[in-house]
Amino acid sequence: MKQLLTHLKNIHHLSETIQEQLQHCFTQLVLPRNELLIAEGKICRHLYFLEQGCLRGFYNLDGKEVTHWFGFENDFVTSFHSFITQEPAVENIQLMEGCVLWAISRETLNGLLDKYHEVERLTRIAYEQYYLRLEERYVNGQFKTAAELYENLLKRTPHIIERVPLGYIASYLGMSQETLSRVRSRL
Repeated sequence: MKQLLTHLKNIHHLSETIQEQLQHCFTQLVLPRNELLIAEGKICRHLYFLEQGCLRGFYNLDGKEVTHWFGFENDFVTSFHSFITQEPAVENIQLMEGCVLWAISRETLNGLLDKYHEVERLTRIAYEQYYLRLEERYVNGQFKTAAELYENLLKRTPHIIERVPLGYIASYLGMSQETLSRVRSRL
């Protein structure tokens, strides 16, 4: 919980009252590698803070898994579309390592948002950061070469090579594993 509160305080100031409230609103989850945190077709009812571990979001497309994001320490993770709309998720979230997460239900979060302006502001800033990452990923995918995509990924998350299989990285970058291998050999 300490890591979560520190991360939140780095995003926006939190009063002692809010810090105390938050400690009662999150539940710790310790889950093993390969488990699905969220499965397609299920409604996502929680927002998670990833304290320790690595996970990935992926879609099933014509029998093939397409990785579209990774989560690492200090990331908020969920199936955002399902969490916000309360419709079934179209993605899966799989733990790539054993993970320690802190979960807050949608109802609890909404109660905090209604009651505390600080939490509302904090959530808005976190959503803005998520949106910016999403837009950056979209723009990069449209205008960058395979080598530039890979270099950007290594710059942002240098530890990814030790933690994520190359097949998932290739899928995330929108290229075949062979293309990724050629890019890596040139760098």
